[in-house]
Amino acid sequence: MQKAPAIHLWLVLWKAHDALREHAVRDISATGLGFSDFAVLEALLHKGPMPVNAIGPKVCLTPGSISVAIDRLERKALVERKLDPDDRRARIVHLTADGCALIGGAFAGHEAAMARAVSGLSAVERAEAVKLLRKLGKKARLLLDESDARLKASNIQ
Repeated sequence: MQKAPAIHLWLVLWKAHDALREHAVRDISATGLGFSDFAVLEALLHKGPMPVNAIGPKVCLTPGSISVAIDRLERKALVERKLDPDDRRARIVHLTADGCALIGGAFAGHEAAMARAVSGLSAVERAEAVKLLRKLGKKARLLLDESDARLKASNIQ
């Protein structure tokens, strides 16, 4: 088997990501939701109620962006903030009945759309791709963390 240069792997991943993201964006836009609103509702659907500051990192939104997204979803009566019974200073975001119904239906359709988008791989190939991409991502993250630690240490000295 021929070795693939690292840059070639990066380009292939980039192009595959772009194509799959376009499938996702098109499908999500057909629901009438924006990408970030869909992501927030989906996280709440599958992870349950969470504090605002826990949702942002799960859906790749900054603290300012997640607050705006939650405000927007709250105005649409799709989510509601409730006091945290364990910490009265914190607010927990919950799906409303309307929000649960909307994202439940939208996610089912999205799941089918993404299955079509990845239909170029068999179930076994998809499982192997997940395994390899997870391994790749973990190593890349470790290298970034090590680099950040070195940079921080050099700035302290």
